[in-house]
Amino acid sequence: MTQQRDLVTPVTAIDHSLGPQHAPVTVVEYGDFECPTCKQAAPSLQLLLSRFPEQVRIVFRHFPLEEIHPHALCAAEASEVAAAQGRFWEMHDLMYERQDRLQLGDLLRYAAELGLDVGAFEADLSGARFGDRVAGDVVGAEAAGVAGTPTFFINDRRYVGAYDEDSLEQALREALREAQGRRPPPAATPTRVA
Repeated sequence: MTQQRDLVTPVTAIDHSLGPQHAPVTVVEYGDFECPTCKQAAPSLQLLLSRFPEQVRIVFRHFPLEEIHPHALCAAEASEVAAAQGRFWEMHDLMYERQDRLQLGDLLRYAAELGLDVGAFEADLSGARFGDRVAGDVVGAEAAGVAGTPTFFINDRRYVGAYDEDSLEQALREALREAQGRRPPPAATPTRVA
């Protein structure tokens, strides 16, 4: 059995994030684009970000479960290739929306649909240019005892609970109360970082 621990790898500028960089609450998700539970949790996270635009930052990291999701690793790398062209979150959303279609041909169509340079996208994807980036996320996940997806950490502490909107909101409110007791929330404008 994998021991559950708190977040080991700190959030840095290379992480994909939504929301203000200095938000008092940061939610790190280790996810898999082929995981149905991750797909179900994604809209809840988006909704919570819209409810707490100045207080919450969402960070996505890869944990492709290749043993049960045969297209997860390629999808993770595809999102990184899209990130190199400034479209991580658009590809993230599109792959969750079309989760049952994540083969190479599908990913190339999504790249075209998003207006990416498809030739460069295909070359980077077939060359596994971002394989080390995805592998780095996996190493960090394993160090934190992640064994499945989605796994969330709220302000570096593992979240254990349901992934529905109400449960996540309750956990975010608790984290906000704790954070506000330590420091005042800075004024910041939500941003999308590829």
